[in-house]
Amino acid sequence: MKKLFCLALVALLAVGGAMAQKNTAATSDASVNRGGKRQIEWTTIENASKMKDNTKLYFVDFYTNWCGWCKRMDKDVFTDSTVIKLMSRFYVPVKFNAEGNSEFVWKGTKYVGTPVPPNGRPTLHSFTRSMLGSQLGFPSFVIYSKNQSTLNIIQGYQPAEDLVKILWYFASGDYNKYNYEKYQTIFDKEIRPKMEASLK
Repeated sequence: MKKLFCLALVALLAVGGAMAQKNTAATSDASVNRGGKRQIEWTTIENASKMKDNTKLYFVDFYTNWCGWCKRMDKDVFTDSTVIKLMSRFYVPVKFNAEGNSEFVWKGTKYVGTPVPPNGRPTLHSFTRSMLGSQLGFPSFVIYSKNQSTLNIIQGYQPAEDLVKILWYFASGDYNKYNYEKYQTIFDKEIRPKMEASLK
């Protein structure tokens, strides 16, 4: 199984795991489920696209209903306490069905889904094709700036520890200081203490 990690901003590719799902609505902090556990409060792409004066980055999870690794992300990674804190504090977390039929405007461009023929299988949404291009694989994640410009494309299953590094890399602005290869080598000793202090 391969995962392709594409850091568009720093032109870095790394190979690893592979192969998105779910839906709700975002606020400035995590919500609490019936069991009393904190969880990411996801929003839709339609809601995110209409946000005014947003001060956070956007994290869009491109998933499909048939994708097993997407479900694994939901179960094993998006339930991690540090991932939840980072998402809730620094990002607008968005769930986007890559084969959905929603209609919305993102950064001035209108996107529409492709109607599914009777007894036919869903096809990729125009937003999916536009954002991911030829690098199609699920799950895929795109990090956008506050003004909805693409900062980073990540493809494939990401263990919680890896996703934590990525989320903080962009949330902290460290992507302006380090290339990601170096960042990974100094993260535990130099970066993690700063991150943990900010999340208290």
